[in-house]
Amino acid sequence: MSKSAAILASALASLTIIASPLCSSQSSALPAVPEKVIIDTDIGDDIDDAFALALALRSPELQIIGITTTFGDAETRAKLVDRFLAEVGRPDIPVAAGAPTASRGTFTQRRYAEGGHDRKPSHPDAVAFVLEQIRRYPGQITLIAIGPLMNVGAAIDKDAAIFGKLKRVVLMGGSIKRGYGDLGFGPPQPPQPEWNILNDIPSAQKLFAAGVPLFVMPLDSTQLKLDEVKRNFLFSQGTPLTDALTLLYHQWGQETPTLFDPMTIAFLVNPSLCPVQPIHIRVDDKGLTRPESGPPNAQVCLDSSPDAFFHFLLLRLAAP
Repeated sequence: MSKSAAILASALASLTIIASPLCSSQSSALPAVPEKVIIDTDIGDDIDDAFALALALRSPELQIIGITTTFGDAETRAKLVDRFLAEVGRPDIPVAAGAPTASRGTFTQRRYAEGGHDRKPSHPDAVAFVLEQIRRYPGQITLIAIGPLMNVGAAIDKDAAIFGKLKRVVLMGGSIKRGYGDLGFGPPQPPQPEWNILNDIPSAQKLFAAGVPLFVMPLDSTQLKLDEVKRNFLFSQGTPLTDALTLLYHQWGQETPTLFDPMTIAFLVNPSLCPVQPIHIRVDDKGLTRPESGPPNAQVCLDSSPDAFFHFLLLRLAAP
């Protein structure tokens, strides 16, 4: 371990001793009943989905009533989730798979997905699962959308009235004022079509017009770099969860992850980590999320503190 990593480890270990994972620096008081959530993910290409799932699993404020997979080979993505859940001791969480679609991504973590034991031969349909859960718990479910929006659009098409009974949708998607590579310093990058929106523009347009309370974490607030010091600290913890993240990180095969997706979970647990403001957003035919005049249709987070985010994330993921 490098000297800088050792310093961070020592500091965080001290914080862990003196602060409960549920202290006020990380979240507000626990609700009487954990919030019911469904996570819709394209886990397996980039690595940030795995970190988002890990953070949700380490957040007792949330009750994960299901995980659905979307985009490309959604069935193999579901097998990846099966293995991850089994290895961290949560095989009880239902997993459903979306319909297969064309994919421009690279399934970097396929070996992990195909290497699990006791794999299910197939998974239930994601859209049917989501709608069934909304019927069972009307007004109680938050849908966390951290992948392209195929399942979301299909659910709206199949039963818009039931979809409208979601408590809210929390979306990682869009680019309002800052594009890829704009970290708030250096040359500004103009807004760009963001990956989750770009890969199913019609579904994104349906979601922004659905009338469901929508909370958006765009590129503006989610380009959060997990640098070497933080990685070394986290991957040295040796828990089942951090070991799974370590293996998936190495299969991803790149160096410094950008943790776009975990901000959705962080926001749900502690909204002060990504303050939102009401904006009317129109998704145009090129996949740009354009702020316009008109009644707000989304609450959007345009800025966040990387220091506060990583303090929250690392304490949660590293706690025994």
